[in-house]
Amino acid sequence: MTSRNAQIAAADRRHVFHSWSAQASLDPLPLAGGLGCEVWDADGKRYLDFSSQLVNVNIGHQHPRIVEAIQRQAAELATVAPAHANATRARAAELVLEQAPDGFSKVFFTNGGADANENAVRLARLTTGRDKVISHYRSYHGNTGAAIAATGDWRRVPNEYARGHVHVFGPYLYRTEFWAETPEQESERALRHLERTIQAEGPDSVAAILFETIPGTAGILVPPPGYLAGVRRIADEYGIVLILDEVMAGFARTGEWFAFEGFDVRPDLITFAKGVNSGYVPVGGVIISDPIAAAFDERVFPGGLTYSGHPLAAASIVASIEAMREEKVVENARAIGQDVLKPRLEALLDSSPLVGEVRGRGVFWAVELVEDRDTRAPLPAARIGALKADLLGRGLLPFFAENRLHVVPPAVITADEANVGVDLIEEGLAAIA
Repeated sequence: MTSRNAQIAAADRRHVFHSWSAQASLDPLPLAGGLGCEVWDADGKRYLDFSSQLVNVNIGHQHPRIVEAIQRQAAELATVAPAHANATRARAAELVLEQAPDGFSKVFFTNGGADANENAVRLARLTTGRDKVISHYRSYHGNTGAAIAATGDWRRVPNEYARGHVHVFGPYLYRTEFWAETPEQESERALRHLERTIQAEGPDSVAAILFETIPGTAGILVPPPGYLAGVRRIADEYGIVLILDEVMAGFARTGEWFAFEGFDVRPDLITFAKGVNSGYVPVGGVIISDPIAAAFDERVFPGGLTYSGHPLAAASIVASIEAMREEKVVENARAIGQDVLKPRLEALLDSSPLVGEVRGRGVFWAVELVEDRDTRAPLPAARIGALKADLLGRGLLPFFAENRLHVVPPAVITADEANVGVDLIEEGLAAIA
């Protein structure tokens, strides 16, 4: 008999057009359910979710408080236009703002992270009267017009329809663009590169610097000491709006409510999505500093979305933040990172010749895989595919990006579950080595 997995996958291939994929070669894994840090397929095979799907299920699968809040809101008022006031939406904004620094008192809700970055760029351009946006080559900011043009990786190239985007290399000591030998050199030289680019482009033409606080899909590139503080200094010197993209890094992922709390920096605009409600309902937003918000007190903001602050999404945000606070999810992510993932993953440097570098914090880690530690040549795609298949066979749902295994479980993961996951990674690396 044909398995249920095979039936669902075949129907999916016939009718669903998948993102970032050549459609003929798809082999999607059907998922039928989940609970906490575990998911299972339609044939009943269970997996420890070390991907958090798209690094967004921070509070775990099927958290009962969030599911109940969505159900309750659907029964009360399933949708409302953004022009109306709504108590659930207002409460969601209050809770988001309580996690932001002083000087932020407004939230513009969007449908996800891409249009959060899109509208942050719009706010920066309108308030400065300038046009250009500077972002990193190693970055991902979403797949709408300005967001994908701000993205630095390969997905930008066939989608460059927006204007005024400039890219720079950010710090990445393991594969330095600056011939640096220490984190301090990498930081200093990357900052010099950024400032010279601004000067060459014309400072009066640059509206915004848009950086992921910790670039995620690009490799979980934790900034070296002084880098983000230096970016803030440069932005201030030239009157540029600093936008920090916290879509992937925010809401417990790094063991902080926002990743920038771990660095000496305060942005002008903060974009968020993913972990704010663990993706239970599509939502994102821009947290707006008071000076930028005040610029639209008497001036129309020329932007909007039919589903901005959708009540089901707002209800999921309220339940998620309240549960995170009461269950100390942020603290758990910090402890798991420090006590389990950091030492266990760094031990792979000794146990596996395929591991070139390990980096991260909280439940946000990357294991860079190489075929030769001396040359640092990336592990080829065929061997990455073999490792992925091996881990799936062992019951681990992994997240791979290029030659990197990203270790990004839900922020509610227990120490025992985290150790089991790393055990499976260790076994998989040994099998393909």
